[in-house]
Amino acid sequence: MPTLPSERSPASVPEPHRHRQVAESFGSDAERYDRARPRYPAAMVDAILAAGPGPEVLDVGIGTGIAARQFRAAGCTVLGVEPDARMAGFARRDGLDVEVATFEAWDPAGRTFDQVIAGQAWHWVDPIAGAAKAARVLRPGGRLAVFWNAMDPPPALGEAFAAVYRQVMPDSPVYQRMIAAVTAAGSAAEGYSAMCAKAAEGMRQAGDAFGDPEQWRFDWEWSYTRDEWLDQVPTTGLHTRLPPDTLARLLEGIGAAIDAAGGGFTMKCATLVCIAARTHAP
Repeated sequence: MPTLPSERSPASVPEPHRHRQVAESFGSDAERYDRARPRYPAAMVDAILAAGPGPEVLDVGIGTGIAARQFRAAGCTVLGVEPDARMAGFARRDGLDVEVATFEAWDPAGRTFDQVIAGQAWHWVDPIAGAAKAARVLRPGGRLAVFWNAMDPPPALGEAFAAVYRQVMPDSPVYQRMIAAVTAAGSAAEGYSAMCAKAAEGMRQAGDAFGDPEQWRFDWEWSYTRDEWLDQVPTTGLHTRLPPDTLARLLEGIGAAIDAAGGGFTMKCATLVCIAARTHAP
C-alpha cells in the first residue's frame, strides 16, 4: 500500500461540488451505472476497516451502492446519504438503507459512526464543510476515508480516444475541460491525486478535528472488451448530459478505435485514498 506524496497543492483543482446539475445527473441511468462502474480493491476495503474502531459505516454519496455492498460484505452495517433519489432507489433495491440529501444538508439526528466513507463522490461535497460534518458524526478514533478509481488506457488507445473527441466535439466546453485536465495532470491518477490533496486540505481545515491525513494508493489492472467500455463511457460526468446524437457519435468512434486495437484492452487502474482519524471533538 504505497503512500502518496502530499506536497501537490490542491489550489488548482476546480470545485465540482458547486455544479449540482452534473453531480445529480448520474441517476439518469442508474442500472447502467451500477453495471458498468468498476468496483474497489478488496485490499483497500480491508485497510480502511483495519484502521477504524468498528463496523458502523456512513457512505456519503452512496450512489447505487457499489462501495457500500463491498463494505457490507466485509461485515459492516452501512447507512447511505445520496442527493439523487434515483440512485438511492436503486441502492435500496439491494437492501441498503439510504437517506436522500446532500451531505452538507443531511440531518444525522444524533447518530454516530465508526467510519465515514465516500467512493467516487467526495469531489461533489464541499471539502471543508464536508470534513467538518464528518467529524461531527464520527466517534473518537473514527476514520474519514474518501477514495477514487483512476483509470488510464494504453497510450496509443488514449490518443485514439482523444482524436475521436476532437473530431466529434472540438468546440465543446466538455472536450476543452477534459483535454485541459489530462494535459495538466499527465494521467488520470495524477488528476485524482490532486483531488486527494484537496480532500486532505479540507480535513486539515475542519476545526482541528482530524489527525494528519494519509494518502494511499492501490494499483491494479482491468481488461475491457469493446462493449464493456462503451457501456461505461456514458456513466461519467463528462457524458451524462451530452445530447444523444453527440453521445452516439462518440461511442461509434470510440468503438471503432477499440476494434482497431484488437477489440479489447487492459486499463491501468489506481485507487487513491485520503484517510484521517477523528481526534478532537469539533
